[in-house]
Amino acid sequence: MFDFAWSQIALIAVVALIAIGPKDMPIAIRAITNTIKKARRMASEFQTHVDDMVREVNLSEVKDQFNDIRNFNIRDTIEKAVDPDGSLRSTFASDPLNPTPAPVPEVTVGELAAGIPAPETPAAPVIPEKPRAPAFIPPGLIPPQHVVAEEPASPDPPAFIPPDIARSAPLKS
Repeated sequence: MFDFAWSQIALIAVVALIAIGPKDMPIAIRAITNTIKKARRMASEFQTHVDDMVREVNLSEVKDQFNDIRNFNIRDTIEKAVDPDGSLRSTFASDPLNPTPAPVPEVTVGELAAGIPAPETPAAPVIPEKPRAPAFIPPGLIPPQHVVAEEPASPDPPAFIPPDIARSAPLKS
């Protein structure tokens, strides 16, 4: 601990023997050893109390951290980070092609008798027009036109002509 050599301890013993005297030396040694024992006891008791406090503090913190980890929900955390107000969820939850009409408030008989006007019903939802069929018609679905009794009205040309047909068709001049 203090790293004394045997020669230094012998020197301290000789000085103590001269200063205290041979008659009181055993009493002085007992007093010194009792003082060292008390100091060690107090140090170990203090260390025990400090260890208990550290253990209590760390255990409660570790317990709280384990509970936080156990109750952690990554799905909700990511959802709150990406869509904090819920607008994306409501957009994907509703069907934009099939709008639902607004709920009509109910009117009681007492309100009608009291002369309270009935709320106006909302107009019917506007259903979007279905998209038209594409102008492209595959060549295999067009009937041959070599036997035509009457000249039918010519159909509109397709908006898209496949590259294979465009390459194989002769150029008209």
